Amino acid sequence: MNNILQKITSFLVVLVLPALVIFATVHFGNKRGIPEKFEYQNRADIEKKVDHAEFEILQQEFKRPQDLTAACLSCHNKRDDELMASAHWRWERETTLPNGRGTVTIGKKNLINNFCASAESNNGSCMRCHIGYDWKDKTFDFEDPTNLDCLVCHDNTDTYKKRKGGAGMPSTAENATAEFPVPDYNYVAQNVGKPLKENCGFCHFHGGGGNNVKHGDLEEAMLNCSRYVDVHMAKAGQDMSCNDCHLTERHNITGRAYSVSSENNNRAYCESCHTNTPHNDKVIDMHNHKVACQTCHIPIYAKANPTVMYWDWSVAGRTDENGNKITEYDVNHKYSYLSIKGKFVWDDNVKPDYMWFNGTADHFLYGDTISEIPVKINTLMGSYEDQDSKIWPVKIHRGKQPFDVETKEIVNVNVFAEKPGQGAFWEDLRWDTAIQIGMAYVGRYYSGQHDFVSTEMFWPLNHQVSPKEHTLKCTDCHTRSEDGRLANLAGFYLPGRDYAKGVDYTGFAIIIISLLGVVLHSVMRIVARKN
Repeated sequence: MNNILQKITSFLVVLVLPALVIFATVHFGNKRGIPEKFEYQNRADIEKKVDHAEFEILQQEFKRPQDLTAACLSCHNKRDDELMASAHWRWERETTLPNGRGTVTIGKKNLINNFCASAESNNGSCMRCHIGYDWKDKTFDFEDPTNLDCLVCHDNTDTYKKRKGGAGMPSTAENATAEFPVPDYNYVAQNVGKPLKENCGFCHFHGGGGNNVKHGDLEEAMLNCSRYVDVHMAKAGQDMSCNDCHLTERHNITGRAYSVSSENNNRAYCESCHTNTPHNDKVIDMHNHKVACQTCHIPIYAKANPTVMYWDWSVAGRTDENGNKITEYDVNHKYSYLSIKGKFVWDDNVKPDYMWFNGTADHFLYGDTISEIPVKINTLMGSYEDQDSKIWPVKIHRGKQPFDVETKEIVNVNVFAEKPGQGAFWEDLRWDTAIQIGMAYVGRYYSGQHDFVSTEMFWPLNHQVSPKEHTLKCTDCHTRSEDGRLANLAGFYLPGRDYAKGVDYTGFAIIIISLLGVVLHSVMRIVARKN
């Protein structure tokens, strides 16, 4: 009887117990916690709205938009001081660059990009997205509060528009069109309120000259989208506005666009609402130390409409046999060639690239010279060893743009003018003249010789957050497949992706030898008892 019990005990210890340990490890290791349901009340639903139609000062007939601004400031005193200190007004800020490059004053006003090269000298077009009136040249007065445009952010009628080519001015009776009529200032002024996503989207959806050209994750479809496109802004979902995440105090709006920013401050964070442990699962929540929320929750971008992935200025300027400008379209009816802008490649439902990013960025400044190709117009800083860095999804916009052959500097180009004959490239299609005008406007030397160079620009993705059922799965990253999301992100060990054959084979051999040793030992004990 004792021998039978000893054999049963040995069997349980040798085979059943290890099997139970393996089963428990796999079962409970794969068991996931259920995230707590997050309840959020939109700011628009809890903040009171003042009926501006009751105010006598807004009953007068406004001839100029500047007069309306003066009326606004007569009640909202000192708000002009807040606005005129903001980056939305100055289009520049003092910032410290990484790698010991020092402190500089930079921003949208004076930074190079690889879309239209730069805003300076192109005020009539670019400054349409400035929160002011008539920034047409260097004479613009940044200290005059009546130059502030209150309506572009606070119009709640969706009828107020700045006209194209107007340097931030709305239409007048002399230049109004059916598309851009003279605004009804009284109607708009009496129906102002907190900024809506339509207000923010007027500029941020259309940067680069069209819907979703620049960002890839910000576009007009988000005004009325499904949860698949964006869980936060979906009409059938939370229906949030931009300022629900981009909290604002004294007209300082949280959030950074690293096409024009450098420092890791004043950012909008997912964790502000969702905390650092939103999944109620230690394994998944641990990823937050090195993986940004966006990495898993934005598996693709440009979900509704395509975004520009490549822009080649080197082939711009071609005309037909009659000297007329050309427009060509791709199979999706997006322009693939414009005489005034060159060649375009669009794409939708794009898988992001992935980079280490710590919230700081460097920029290719005026005076910087080309030292590598492709030229990095901005550089997202970060590495695995950096404790502040996380894996982040990005859009990489590639292109070709002009540079000075002698100085090896990226050049400013004057592309916009109100009419032909003034040297702007969009009108006259002459590179040397357009570069001379652009460089002279900012006081930079131009040798008179130009060529084109490949460039890259990096855009961290933050919008078009997917529902949980469409987020990345573990095996999207933890895989040896060449199609793995992190297949090209080197410099660290990723379980499931990285391995060394010698280590793996040694480990397997140790496991097998250990099991054989246990079995052999048990058999020897059983045999010894029989004897």
